[in-house]
Amino acid sequence: MNLILFDDPDIRLNLFPFTLTRPVSAIRVGILTIAEKWETCLHAKAFFKTEAYLQAKFPIASTSDNLLLNGAICPDETLVATVMALPDGYFLVKDTLLVAARNPGAEMTSKNTIQYLQEFTVIDRPWKIFRENGAQLRIDFKRITAERKSEAINDNHTRVYGEDNIFLEEGVYIRAAILNAENGPIYLGKNSIVQEGAIIRGAFALCENSQINMGAKIRGDVTIGPDSKVGGEVSNSVIFGYSNKSHDGYLGNSVLGEWCNIGADTNTSNLKNSYDPIKIWNHAAQDFVQTELQFCGLMMGDHSKCSINTMFNTATVVDVCSNIFGAGFPRRYVPSFSWGGASGFTTHQLEKALYTSSRVMARRNVIMDDVDREILFHIFKLTAPDRVWEKN
Repeated sequence: MNLILFDDPDIRLNLFPFTLTRPVSAIRVGILTIAEKWETCLHAKAFFKTEAYLQAKFPIASTSDNLLLNGAICPDETLVATVMALPDGYFLVKDTLLVAARNPGAEMTSKNTIQYLQEFTVIDRPWKIFRENGAQLRIDFKRITAERKSEAINDNHTRVYGEDNIFLEEGVYIRAAILNAENGPIYLGKNSIVQEGAIIRGAFALCENSQINMGAKIRGDVTIGPDSKVGGEVSNSVIFGYSNKSHDGYLGNSVLGEWCNIGADTNTSNLKNSYDPIKIWNHAAQDFVQTELQFCGLMMGDHSKCSINTMFNTATVVDVCSNIFGAGFPRRYVPSFSWGGASGFTTHQLEKALYTSSRVMARRNVIMDDVDREILFHIFKLTAPDRVWEKN
């Protein structure tokens, strides 16, 4: 069986800015990305059917037996069993949403369609990444740790609550911290570091080679992806990986992509003073749309950064390769390749952005290759209409 995770075009657009630089299934929610969840469940390597400009980095392969799955859907036991049993040439749908297809060789009709009647988790809006993170983290924790034994905590000054709900991979370094897993699991990935004085409440995942800095306060339902450094106060947020929020400041109900940097004492508002429901920028609507949320912080795409003491208003969306600085609150929607802040924006010129991004990646021993450059070049052209100042 050849596993192919496909992007639903409407869902992909609604998940901007995160799907500007990756397929839908490469989104991290819980401990794993959606693709990694399916790989774990089906014991198969995932390939991707995505936009042409992303395909070189996220390749597709076809065989005589292809199982196509909607990359926005998180697996569960019932769904896994159903897709595994899907007959050749059939489609699985949930209402109007295409869930899966097994060797589709003909148009979808009532005769080759099976309606899925159970509920499942679908990540079709950016805020669902943090909203579903706690539940997915608990599911991933069980998948990853089943029938395995945790490494021991060999530090007399680290205080642990709910020890049976804590799992350490090989090479974890921890000193004088507090781990409370009574309300949710705590997963510490391979070669991760928890420094002195950190206070962590589950559910929480710290992925491979990542670090929690001294005195950090992690308030639960938080995922820190690989090769990241995090300090300050964090609540119900997801950092995809290769990003820094090293210093004091609050990050709540937020999602950061890869290669982001949050300056010291940056804070995000996640609740309106009026306690009203939150509107957030939606790329499909090209407008701010109403959500069911009362809490929503910052949505920041890959390669974006902000300076010290940046203040983000409730439900701010920052797209790819933007650099934010200066006093005051920047606008609540910052397009890709923006340079500036509350006083206004100019364009973050492509070559300058590529130079900075390559230097940032090199700090993690990752080389920006021609494929990475072509993706950012494509995004620069694709998002030009969003930079309204260029039209003046």
